[in-house]
Amino acid sequence: MSGLEGLPTPRRGKVRDIYDLDGLLLLVASDRVSAHDFVLSPEIPDKGRILNQLTNFWFSRLEDTIPNHLIETDAGNYPADLQRHADYLAGRSVLVRKAEVVPYECVARGHLAGSAFREYQDTGRACGHDLPPGMRRAEKLDRPIFTPATKAEEGHDENIDYDTLVRGVGPEMASTLRRITLELFTRGRQLAAQRGLILADTKFEFGLVDGRLLLIDEVLTPDSSRYWDAAAWTPGAEPVSFDKQPVRDWVAGTGWDKASPPPELPPGVVSETRKRYLDAFRRITGRDPVL
Repeated sequence: MSGLEGLPTPRRGKVRDIYDLDGLLLLVASDRVSAHDFVLSPEIPDKGRILNQLTNFWFSRLEDTIPNHLIETDAGNYPADLQRHADYLAGRSVLVRKAEVVPYECVARGHLAGSAFREYQDTGRACGHDLPPGMRRAEKLDRPIFTPATKAEEGHDENIDYDTLVRGVGPEMASTLRRITLELFTRGRQLAAQRGLILADTKFEFGLVDGRLLLIDEVLTPDSSRYWDAAAWTPGAEPVSFDKQPVRDWVAGTGWDKASPPPELPPGVVSETRKRYLDAFRRITGRDPVL
């Protein structure tokens, strides 16, 4: 859909729509799925509701570490001019404070995976951190590391070292971001472990409201984090993840050039991807999402 009738034109990301409503924001999690910076078709049914409700679950458990930007999560309590869209917004949207966004992704890693592993293969380091020689894919690090990244408007974020972050936001803010990121990651990892999951890495975003630092955006979802089944994890192998891996795997096998319009996802890939998001939600929260 192009937007919600009667509301301002949204700022549209690959998977979320943001409506500016005079001093606050309406964040709407769509069911869109992307790969290689393209939005694919068809959508993944219920994806937006699953990830939005999982973020709200984590916000409620982490607010004693840092406050967040939430104002309202129940669409039934939204202002009157939003009620005509309540059925669509229910479970997939939140009203939040408008924050001055800290222009860096704050990433914590407990295992060597993704871009950090690729960099380690080339240099023996990861985002400014020296690591022991001979580490394998998906291997657990001796301790979690903080690896910030730029926030790219288009394309991919780029990893930076801590000194670059200091130059960008100042030493006091950089130290605060590092400390809180690692605290949040540790808490997320502890709960995930209780559920038989490994939280390998994740990214957080922060913003300022009247000079107060808040946790914003999505938190500890399979789209912003790497969750693995602890029982199936083996260092040296690529673990099965609870995210859109079926989409990535299928796209990789199509021969698509990643420049022209992408091929349409087959029903089996759509259903398997939805199942993984649901499995992650159920294992982390111990309940079903409201769909």
